Amino acid sequence: MTHDTSSRDSLLALFGGTFDPIHYGHLKPVEQLAKEAHLDRVVLLPNNVPPHRPQPEATAQQRLKMVELAVQGNPLFSVDDRELKVDTPSYSIVTLETLRKEYGADRPLAFIIGQDSLLTLHKWHRWEDLLRVCHLLVMARPGYAERLDTPELQRWYDQHHVEDAAKLKQRPHGFIYQANTPLLDISATEIRQRRHEGKSFADLVPDAVERYIESNSLYTK
Repeated sequence: MTHDTSSRDSLLALFGGTFDPIHYGHLKPVEQLAKEAHLDRVVLLPNNVPPHRPQPEATAQQRLKMVELAVQGNPLFSVDDRELKVDTPSYSIVTLETLRKEYGADRPLAFIIGQDSLLTLHKWHRWEDLLRVCHLLVMARPGYAERLDTPELQRWYDQHHVEDAAKLKQRPHGFIYQANTPLLDISATEIRQRRHEGKSFADLVPDAVERYIESNSLYTK
């Protein structure tokens, strides 16, 4: 019997990022998270104009191509390029509300973020609305604090936090789950830096992504 990933009780997770370039620090923790939280599918959402970060070095089309190459043949992942089609900042809540309308009110949706993002979530556009639309799946990141900045924020976290990943499929939104993902200290900044210095970065990205970066002479300036 094939599992129907459109069924209302299957958990769809969304993972946004600049992906400049996509690397194992993105992919391996998400694969581990998928096993732990019983994710049926993870949709990668490349950002166009990141509101909180410097502009990407690679073009939108180059970053999209690298994401597609990175997950080619992997049934866990699919790619959604909707944020690349607009020239305004990619606000997560706006994209998530659009996806919520598409999937309906009952489908469990989750948004994957890193521990670093959780700690600065209160600075995001309309951050208080996120849990009204989806669950939050938080991946550990090397060197980041475990508690939030203020007692109010910590109370908000404690109120929504669940230990049991099975609960994520029982409601369409509203929970925070802290995943026990591997701590991979890999950053896109490091990859770009290695390229600028003419050093190898093959251990940090999938082979197809490495070949694409090399053949398109990305990150050499």
